[in-house]
Amino acid sequence: MITIDPSSPTPPFEQLRAGFVDAMASGELAPGHRLPTVRKLAEDLGVAPGTVARAYRELEASGLIETRGRNGTFVSFDDDPARAQLQRAAAAFAAQVRELRVDAEHALAVVTAALRAPAD
Repeated sequence: MITIDPSSPTPPFEQLRAGFVDAMASGELAPGHRLPTVRKLAEDLGVAPGTVARAYRELEASGLIETRGRNGTFVSFDDDPARAQLQRAAAAFAAQVRELRVDAEHALAVVTAALRAPAD
């Protein structure tokens, strides 16, 4: 499934995170699939538990996985993880716009301009 290339310039936690995202996008990991524990996956991949924990934290922050306490960690049931992440980003942006007391029309114009600008 997921492998870590120790000679890669990409940090191991990022290789792991990207591997999970690819597996979810391809359907190899379906919604509701239970993921290995941090220690088990670290042992299987030959990496430090902190590496796996960081990848899991980033995946959870993105809404791609969810931890259910002692029951374990699972692939999120949202049928479109990218859309869920976009919705969370939009909600955070809206909260920040409100905090800054910026007019919604102006904020949307700024976002539109940013989306139309060429990517770096």
